[in-house]
Amino acid sequence: MLAIYKKELRSYFHSFIGCLFIGVSLFFIGLYYFVYCLLYGYPYFSYVINSVVVLFMLTVPVLTMRIMAEERRSKTDQLILTAPVRVSRIVLGKFLALLTILAVPTAVSAVYPLILLRFGSVPLGECYLALLAFFLYGTVSIAIGLLVSSLTESQVIAAVLGFVLLFVGYMMPSLCGLISSTGNVLTHILGLYDLQTPFVMMLNGTLDVGSVVYFLSLTALVLFLTCQSIQKRRYSVSVKALKAGAYSVGMIVAAVAVTVVLNMVVGQLPGSWTSLDLTGSKLYSLTDQTKEYLKNMGQDVTIYVLVNEDNEDTVLGQTLDRYEELSEHIHVQYVDPIQNPRFHTQYTSGNISANSLIVVSDKRSKVIDAGDIYVTSYDYDGYNYSSSVTGYDGEGQITSALDYVLSDDIPVVYMTEGHGEQSLSATFKGGLDKENVEYETFNLMDYESVPDKAACLVINAPASDLSEDDRDKVTAYLDRGGKVILILGYREVPTPNLDALLAYMDLRIADGLVVEEDQNNYYQIPFYILPTVAAGSYTTGIYGNYYVFAPYSQGILVPEAQEDGNIRYTDFLKTSSSAYAMRDFENATEYSRQEGDAQGPFSLGVEAVKTLEQGEATMVVYSSDQMFTDSASLMVGGANQMLFTNTVSRFVDHETSVSVPAKNYEVSTLLLSQKDALLLGLVTVILLPFGSLVAGFVIWFGRRRR
Repeated sequence: MLAIYKKELRSYFHSFIGCLFIGVSLFFIGLYYFVYCLLYGYPYFSYVINSVVVLFMLTVPVLTMRIMAEERRSKTDQLILTAPVRVSRIVLGKFLALLTILAVPTAVSAVYPLILLRFGSVPLGECYLALLAFFLYGTVSIAIGLLVSSLTESQVIAAVLGFVLLFVGYMMPSLCGLISSTGNVLTHILGLYDLQTPFVMMLNGTLDVGSVVYFLSLTALVLFLTCQSIQKRRYSVSVKALKAGAYSVGMIVAAVAVTVVLNMVVGQLPGSWTSLDLTGSKLYSLTDQTKEYLKNMGQDVTIYVLVNEDNEDTVLGQTLDRYEELSEHIHVQYVDPIQNPRFHTQYTSGNISANSLIVVSDKRSKVIDAGDIYVTSYDYDGYNYSSSVTGYDGEGQITSALDYVLSDDIPVVYMTEGHGEQSLSATFKGGLDKENVEYETFNLMDYESVPDKAACLVINAPASDLSEDDRDKVTAYLDRGGKVILILGYREVPTPNLDALLAYMDLRIADGLVVEEDQNNYYQIPFYILPTVAAGSYTTGIYGNYYVFAPYSQGILVPEAQEDGNIRYTDFLKTSSSAYAMRDFENATEYSRQEGDAQGPFSLGVEAVKTLEQGEATMVVYSSDQMFTDSASLMVGGANQMLFTNTVSRFVDHETSVSVPAKNYEVSTLLLSQKDALLLGLVTVILLPFGSLVAGFVIWFGRRRR
């Protein structure tokens, strides 16, 4: 086999075809790399691979057309067929030679994602998974070309037939869709030769064992058929007769059956065993929040998916598989809207689109429209509106719906008004909706007391102080075991009643704004605090993954010990010990501590729990009035919003937050100068491809002159 491998490899480079294949592959890979990654700044190498794989339909037939057909035409195959070498070794030697040629542009392309790291964040896992998909697709294509070349002595016929077979495999999903949009026996049979679907599965960022097994098993089957094709002629040459078993239809049927059964078995394995999520935002994995919720779930829920199972959204389908695997109480059923167009009317009077979900329990139901599963951003350039998908919210919507249909009642959060409080943005309100929390604004002046049904009370950055009467109502609410979220900001005038609420928990605010001197704990200027985040229920999903942005904060002074010990504190957001509270910050010309400025560390987010005669009173204090705004939250990838919903979730007695943030669908665009883009484009589009062609021509021309 080694001798055949070396012979074939030398012949491909001596005949210029090998260098031509490498050069053409590198040219188109480099071209799309230049356009997508260097000019447009996309960090996804999968865009490049998805664009160039179609070239296999043209380049592979040219590469493989002569490897068997030429020997058969010139009768040199007689030497191999009569030699004491196993046919499998002949086929493997030729196949590995072709695979080595494919490995060259693949290996060169493996450097391209590393170059992009210089210009921004790059999801390397997805990039190299795309390269693996490219190589596996090429492996199958080469095996098919090898088989076709063994069936004829005409190189032209081998090339044309190879193109046809590869084209059919590439277009099979579309062909099956034309035959039947809902799927039938014929489409299931044709789908066995579908090269595109497992390829796309890997481009989406999932290392799917099923896709890898499909490519490898199909390659093995095609190589086996090639061996059978050669074996038939070998026996005809040696004994002039076809002996029993030499070309056994039964063996071919058995090989096909084994391949089909193997793929079916792998397809039935749990997705957690066969799929590895390599996406940067873990699109296909469930968060710890959802896993904790499912672990505590004790009632049955059915999730109806309004689509034929063969046409389901791939990403959503994987998410639903994870839910079923993690909880025996979740049952997913597919309802074909074509066959049952009025099914959804049992649960909603409105119209919903394909791939929508209906989550149903014994208590109630909730519809998740397909349009809410993906986050879409809209841009206007002055002439036209354009939209793009920027996030995936399948997990967030499903977990929220599960909690909604299983909850005995829906908690209500009251938010005070009448003191210039900040209102929540639509984004933060949406987070509460996903948390299945109702919220009402109310003025304390209009009520004798805080309503008993209040799950918690939110005082969101009041611009003025509370009245004594309002303060007493809040204090009375705490005395009844109430829960308060108090968000404060710097005020030039005294606020004795807000200070009294803090004193209820023996807390004080340091005079002035916090200045952070540790560069690891601020962004750009020392007032833009990035506090140290401690692990806990309030920081679930944030700790170890995100910063929290707390601009223009005041320092919360937490007592080290208390005389009666009836209050316990948990400070989960803290400054460094280098921070201090600058009192005269409006007139400051430099960030330096002055005499009388309080020294840190300070708490910027603290929970205080006071033991009462009956029950406990809880207060969570945040000391930045800009913390829970869209602008601050976007600075840290939505972590501030996550912190707010976690806090509310804790107060409404959710064991874990059911508000899972949408997962970003895209990594930030790369930042390249035009000079860098053109220079790298020159190397990848011109120098490397044409260098390969020149090297091949020199070798070929040198051989020709001998």
